[in-house]
Amino acid sequence: MRARFAPVNTVRDHRVAVLVLDGAKALDVGIAAHVFAKRPSMPYEVRVCGERAGTVEGWNGLAYAVGHDLETLEWADTILVPGYRNPAEATTPPAVVTALRAAHARGTRIAAISTGAFTLAAAGLLDGRRATTHWHYTHVLHERYPEVEVDANVLFVDAGAVLTSAGAASGIDLCLHLIRRDHGVGLANHVARRLVSAPYRSGGQAQYVPRSIPEPLGDVFAATRAWALDHLRDDLTLATLARQATVSPRTFSRRFTADTGITPMQWVLRARIDHARELLERTDLTVTQVAEATGLRSDTNLRRHFGAIVGTSPSAYRTAFRERGDDQDDEPRRQA
Repeated sequence: MRARFAPVNTVRDHRVAVLVLDGAKALDVGIAAHVFAKRPSMPYEVRVCGERAGTVEGWNGLAYAVGHDLETLEWADTILVPGYRNPAEATTPPAVVTALRAAHARGTRIAAISTGAFTLAAAGLLDGRRATTHWHYTHVLHERYPEVEVDANVLFVDAGAVLTSAGAASGIDLCLHLIRRDHGVGLANHVARRLVSAPYRSGGQAQYVPRSIPEPLGDVFAATRAWALDHLRDDLTLATLARQATVSPRTFSRRFTADTGITPMQWVLRARIDHARELLERTDLTVTQVAEATGLRSDTNLRRHFGAIVGTSPSAYRTAFRERGDDQDDEPRRQA
């Protein structure tokens, strides 16, 4: 059997506009355009646009040949605004502000990578909302736009129709999060594997650790998390994880929490629910089998934790996901 992905729009692909402004950073532009690039497994269509069609000056001697203007925002279902240099000094063109406000009023989803948040703030789209940007500029964003609730300690913020992310690498996390929202865990993990990226980092994870942690220990913890993902059906206690990391349970718990923003056992539970979502999306395993495969052991545990984190039951999630559509991908349906 073939893998099941549910498209948001069963009539056409989801349209993504990447809005490139003066000083745009190449990595941010590349992330936004590449993650959603059209291929057999991706139900998206991407267009890169600027204030006007033509050449847009970038950063560090780069320039972008942009083929579309602001009318593309009327075409889009989602608008991504990459970051750019000197946001503290940059002025957002009035035409861009007007176009973004109109798009937001139409219900278009708008997301910013890194300092692209300044453009959303200039358009008033972040007023009264929680938002983030690159940690180096969070204080500037707060000072210039005091109506914005700036959170400097997260990778990205999902405020519904408006989303923001931290530095460039977290732009990948934001894009994967959008795919998870649109099409579920299965497609997001498929894209992450293609990007050779971590399949999921919680938006609540800290942008950076403000104190020194020995690099070898950080490497061990990364390896421990990877090991845990391969052993979710096992009995993963704090002692087991600490033993795998070759540190004491107390040290493991303290440093893990400082690094990720959640406790080790909270992380394990989220990983198990994440795996359960993918199995419900991409396999025909029963709820009992899913509970066993994810290490939650029983239907009762799965339903309780799934409901608390996802907000619905496993069966309702599977039904709703499949009712949204049935798209085919080139990966075989996986079994636990």
